[in-house]
Amino acid sequence: MTMSISNLVTPLQRKTMSLEVHKQLRTLLIGGRMMPGEQISLRSTAEALGVSVMPVREAVQRLVAEQALELAPNRTLRVPTMSADQFREITRIRINLEGLAAATAALRLTDEAIEKIEDANADFSREIAKVKPDGPRLIRFNMEFHFGVYHGAAMPMLLRMIEDLWSRIGPILNYDLQRGSRRLQEREPVDYHDRLLAAIKQRDAAAAAEALRGDIQTAADFIVATKLLPAGEVDAAVNAA
Repeated sequence: MTMSISNLVTPLQRKTMSLEVHKQLRTLLIGGRMMPGEQISLRSTAEALGVSVMPVREAVQRLVAEQALELAPNRTLRVPTMSADQFREITRIRINLEGLAAATAALRLTDEAIEKIEDANADFSREIAKVKPDGPRLIRFNMEFHFGVYHGAAMPMLLRMIEDLWSRIGPILNYDLQRGSRRLQEREPVDYHDRLLAAIKQRDAAAAAEALRGDIQTAADFIVATKLLPAGEVDAAVNAA
């Protein structure tokens, strides 16, 4: 199945903008708008963006190097799949990196930045309270909330590491936000967001990190429990024991 992204991207105004192409595709990956295993056409992407194929090719080559996209054995460009082992490993890394960002942000965020994070969380909370929440809107508000915190840490290298991980995990990270999971029905994400905001307002770095880690771990536990991800070598060894 070849993915059509015509309705997901914004046409560009200039013809040699590989960095902008990379930014748009990376944002789609981080936001879970591209799904694992989906194929990507260079030509269709170029047409959707209003550019030639060359900047798209340069952008996807960079994304392949970042392991956000992959070339299949038949040279097809696609969004990578991920095993449960790989997902757990990335989750452990995220807990540490994003926990550090939350702790640092609690001490550095300005009052104005905190207000913007509060607005994103309010939007997220209102959407999740609906009988049928809109998945893409939930994902967008969740991203605005999280990255509002991470930007507030004022640590550019750390932010880049977090973005790299989200570009790899984004296609499955938002599974529960798209599928109306029990976790959503019980408003667990809102609870953790509220705890994180309260910690930030109190300038409590440890509590901010703890709330952020809880949010990440409960989402990861749900995704693993769905059996959505294929078992990796560690899982296979455990099952065989």
